[in-house]
Amino acid sequence: PEVIQDNSFLLEEAYNQETGVVQYIQAFQYSHKTKEWLYTFTHEMPLPNQTHQLSYTVPLARVGDEEFNSGLGDIALNYRYQLVGNDRLAVAPRLTLILPTGDYKKGLGLGAIGYQVNLPLSWELSDKWISHWNAGATYTPRAREASGIRANLNGYNYGASMIYLHSENFNYLVEIVKSSAQSLASDGSKAWESSSFVNPGFRAAINYESGLQVVYGVSVPIGIGSSRGNNGVLFYLSFEK
Repeated sequence: PEVIQDNSFLLEEAYNQETGVVQYIQAFQYSHKTKEWLYTFTHEMPLPNQTHQLSYTVPLARVGDEEFNSGLGDIALNYRYQLVGNDRLAVAPRLTLILPTGDYKKGLGLGAIGYQVNLPLSWELSDKWISHWNAGATYTPRAREASGIRANLNGYNYGASMIYLHSENFNYLVEIVKSSAQSLASDGSKAWESSSFVNPGFRAAINYESGLQVVYGVSVPIGIGSSRGNNGVLFYLSFEK
């Protein structure tokens, strides 16, 4: 049976889709403290082979402090290049164009086109252990606040994970991720807001004779540092063929 690959939850693994193989990924994350949730749908496809991969991510979210708003967030269009890909090491830099499809007045988007880069690295330490590393940055020129004020906003993210291959079809994982981004106030001032999580969980695969692989998983994001007490649950489901 095929091993489970490219199925992390909060981190990005560095394996592009093989020639002729596409993947549909869904994830749902809920925060017990804030009552906010985020659902994402991602479609990954090689173009035309594993060296080049295109994908898009469509988010739906519920956000708000005193009054909740739900709806479509900012859609991401992604390109990844398989810079390194061998039996032990994979590196696949990503460039992303973030479209202003979310309503910035409701806090569902930034109201301007954004740009993101991310560098995922996957390292097979042994037959049973795999580690993944991410580092990235986001820049949104002329982002909008609900009042209509504009400013350039920056952000960055990094993280790492360890995955234990209990078997080809069942893995344990733990991820550590941190992100920080500038927010814009109605008076035009900017402030940095950070979040940090440890995310233990598992993933499992069902392989069909047709070549379809279904991967499902559950994890428990646990807030640490400035995010302490902000715990939640995450559900993952993907179809690959």
